[in-house]
Amino acid sequence: MHFLDEDLYEAVKNRLPQIESYVASHGGTLELVGVKEGKVYIRLAGACHGCSLSTMTTKAVVERKLRELIHPELEVINVDTLPTSEIPEDLYRGETVLTEKMPPKKDRESSSKGIADKIAKLFGKEKS
Repeated sequence: MHFLDEDLYEAVKNRLPQIESYVASHGGTLELVGVKEGKVYIRLAGACHGCSLSTMTTKAVVERKLRELIHPELEVINVDTLPTSEIPEDLYRGETVLTEKMPPKKDRESSSKGIADKIAKLFGKEKS
């Protein structure tokens, strides 16, 4: 199975609502933590967090359904059952990486002041 992490993340995110109803019927919630190399990392919360059946819910419900909907080799891992050291730090989490740095504060202030002056001028309320 070869998916880009970004593509798999989006596919899982879009299909989780179809699975969440089962978890919600037990008083729980389901959170997509991230994706890495075909593995989907989730967290069960609410009444499902720490439940003795959370492993079964992860494998027999969440993983089985995502395999049906997305790909038969997909693996789902509940992060609550792992030591923190085993959760990859570089999971794809659907975050947008900013490629441009924000201008220094003084530049932002002068820029916004310039805009305020232009708006005031537009309405004939120039500052003296």
